[in-house]
Amino acid sequence: MIDFAPGDITGIAAMIAMGLTLIGAIAGCVRLVMGPSLADRVVSLDLVTILLVAISSILALTTGQGAYLDLGLALALVGFLATVAFARYADRRPTRSDDRGEFGQKLKAGDQP
Repeated sequence: MIDFAPGDITGIAAMIAMGLTLIGAIAGCVRLVMGPSLADRVVSLDLVTILLVAISSILALTTGQGAYLDLGLALALVGFLATVAFARYADRRPTRSDDRGEFGQKLKAGDQP
């Protein structure tokens, strides 16, 4: 582990970045669970994946371990494939009679979601 001096600006910046990134990841997870539509869930999944890549990059910086960069690369690839798969599923899923549009209005039989 790389030891940053107490007054070192890099260590302070890494701690602040890690804290803000964790707050963003928690907010993204909340949106992933509570999202009113599938599109919200897909976007929040992509956000959480990007923030996990950022966390692994910050860990690589603070610990000096290059393996965290490999982890970030693998997460980015899996996140991209997951986003594409969910977008494809959202495009092809059948509409239900109780399905609601983006702003909560009830869709009619001939409307596009």
